[in-house]
Amino acid sequence: MSEISVVILAAGFGTRMKSDRPKVLFELCGKSMLSHVLERAYEISDDVSVILHYQFDRVKEAVLSEYPNTKIYKQDHENFPGTAGALKDIKFDSQKTLIVCGDMPLIDSADLRSLCSSDADVALSVFRAKDPFGYGRVITKDGEILKIVEQKDASEEEKLVCDANAGCYCFDTKVLEKILPQIAPNNAQKEYYLTDSIKIAKDMGLKCSAVWVDEQNFMGINDKFALSVAEEIMQNRIKERLMKAGVLMRLPSTIYIDCRAKFIGECELQENVSIIGECVIENSIIKSSSVVESSLIKNSDLGPMAHIRPKCEIVGTHIGNFVELKNAKVNNIKAGHLSYLGDCEISSGTNIGCGTITCNYDGKKKYKTIIGKNVFVGSDTQFVAPVKIGNDVIIAAGSTIVSDVPNGALAIARSKQTNKAEFFYKFFRSNNE
Repeated sequence: MSEISVVILAAGFGTRMKSDRPKVLFELCGKSMLSHVLERAYEISDDVSVILHYQFDRVKEAVLSEYPNTKIYKQDHENFPGTAGALKDIKFDSQKTLIVCGDMPLIDSADLRSLCSSDADVALSVFRAKDPFGYGRVITKDGEILKIVEQKDASEEEKLVCDANAGCYCFDTKVLEKILPQIAPNNAQKEYYLTDSIKIAKDMGLKCSAVWVDEQNFMGINDKFALSVAEEIMQNRIKERLMKAGVLMRLPSTIYIDCRAKFIGECELQENVSIIGECVIENSIIKSSSVVESSLIKNSDLGPMAHIRPKCEIVGTHIGNFVELKNAKVNNIKAGHLSYLGDCEISSGTNIGCGTITCNYDGKKKYKTIIGKNVFVGSDTQFVAPVKIGNDVIIAAGSTIVSDVPNGALAIARSKQTNKAEFFYKFFRSNNE
């Protein structure tokens, strides 16, 4: 028997999100809110269960794709609605059972450990609300919970209490197994509420303790506005941690950083930069208004206004303004401005002229462009892939390269210029006539 099992409640319909997407799959900082909760859960236990209902198969697939060892249960919502109804027929295999909500992405594992370290039969997360209106009030004495009173049932004196139910519980598992059968849907909504467990436990003479937690950490997400507030909080945490670790940020409030991104060495992010996906940035500068997606950037500078799409490896390289790369491996090159480099490999010493394009797509398939070392690519060049350029090559400006170019060659692929004397005057004189 393990010491702690974690059960995540994620069966709700999330109607206030006004979306067909399950609420717990809405993302903040690159991961779904349920994924954030799962990450915290696995920090304290290897025994994690998720209870689902709405769009069961979709959410189950999302969970197991990232956390394949998670136990998945489906709530019988028609017959047993509510937070306690979700626990119907769950198998508990631990000394303690921690119950958390799947829509609390800011939750901290330290708070969860505090709940689990309580010696009470039932430990309830409680926060001091800045504005307690609407919350169930937790009435305590010397840390012992006396009762939970809903807003509509509270006396005027009880309404002055600022201690609110944060919604997470840690039960002695044997106690939980005794309490659950006693919870009945004796309320207007005809639902089985886990909050009733406190009164039942008190009637049984059991110890119910309040564990005070941070209100912000236990913020629940019920609509898209709350999602935006939570994401901003998470962004601030990510950026504070990174700046304290040595990342330089200019106007950090304008910068977006995915929670999966990693920074190594001395890095700088200028204003309006977005770092999206599982990026690794090492000893590099990302200049104003650039976007980097799921790529490796090492010993390089990008931007301003560069776009690095997924699967790029950029090492020792200067990427200038309005340059876009996708699935590109480049090492010690320069691409100063206004170019698209997709599905390509470019070796050291190469200079990419303004307006260069790798034509990687024929409408059906993607093809690769390989450019060797010390290649000088003139402006307005198109490489029609698949094509391979050797080392020490010059590509004349305005060329459309459709065949391989050997080492040391000059490649010119453009039509001969023809000048027609006096054509301007003849053309416009005939129009005026």
